[in-house]
Amino acid sequence: MEPAIFSPSSLFRNGDDDSSDEEETDIQQQQTYVERRHVFPGMELLIREFSFHQLNANLLWPGTFSFCDWLVEHKACLEGRKIIELGSGTGALGIFLRKSFGLDITTSDFDDLEIEENIAHNCRANGVTVLPHIKHTWGDAFPTCDPEWDIVIASDILLYVKQYPKLIKTLSFLLKSYKPKHKDTSPRSLCFKKIVGVPGKDVQLRWPVFLMSWRRRIGKEDEALFFNGCEDAGLVVEHIGSRVFSISPGRLQQDLDGDLD
Repeated sequence: MEPAIFSPSSLFRNGDDDSSDEEETDIQQQQTYVERRHVFPGMELLIREFSFHQLNANLLWPGTFSFCDWLVEHKACLEGRKIIELGSGTGALGIFLRKSFGLDITTSDFDDLEIEENIAHNCRANGVTVLPHIKHTWGDAFPTCDPEWDIVIASDILLYVKQYPKLIKTLSFLLKSYKPKHKDTSPRSLCFKKIVGVPGKDVQLRWPVFLMSWRRRIGKEDEALFFNGCEDAGLVVEHIGSRVFSISPGRLQQDLDGDLD
C-alpha cells in the first residue's frame, strides 16, 4: 500500500511566502485518498485517509491505538460525559468511541472542508451517524463562548512545536471556561485512577479534563516545552498511564485531598 506523504509546511506559512498559484494548484491535484482497514479493540474500522494533505490530517498515528486500549480499560470515566476531540484528522478515534460506547462526542480539526467531509465519509463507511464537527484553528477564538465538554481528548498532536502556544491557548479556554449544562453531584463525577510507576498514589480526574496519548518520538526538550507551557498557563499535568496524560485546571492539592476523604 502506498505510504501517506507528510507535508506540514502550510501550517507555518505567513504573508511573506511567495508560493505561486501554479504551485498551489499542483498541491491540490496531489490530494488523493487511500482506504485502509485498521484493527481497534473489538472491531475493525475502514478509514479513508489522505495520501497527501497540506494539513497532515492524513494518518492514524500510534498514539490513537494505544489510547483506545487505555480508554477501553477506563471506560467508566467516559460514561455520561460530553467529549470533544482536538485534531481529529480522519475521525477514527471518535468513530471508535461512538461505535463502542455510544458516547456523546464532537470532532474538531483545522478549518478545512475536506477534513470535515472525510470524517463524515468515515462515519458513514463504518455505520455511525455523522458526528458533530467543529472547524477550529488552535489559538483562534473558539466557535462557542460556553464550552460544555467534560472531557477533551487527543492523540499524537504534539508534532508541531511552533503550534504549542496556540494549542495551549485553546486548551486553556476549553478547560477554564467550562460550563456544564447540568450540575453533576453524582459519585460518577469523581474518578480515581492509579498513576503508573507511582505506587500508592491515585490521580483524581475531575471535570473538565484533557486526556492525551502521545506516542510520536520528538526530543525531550520539545516535549517539555508543551508540558511546561501548560503549567505556566495554570494547568496541572499528570502522567496517568503508559504515555497517557491528564491536563486539568489548577486546583490546590489540599482541595483534592479533601475530596478524597
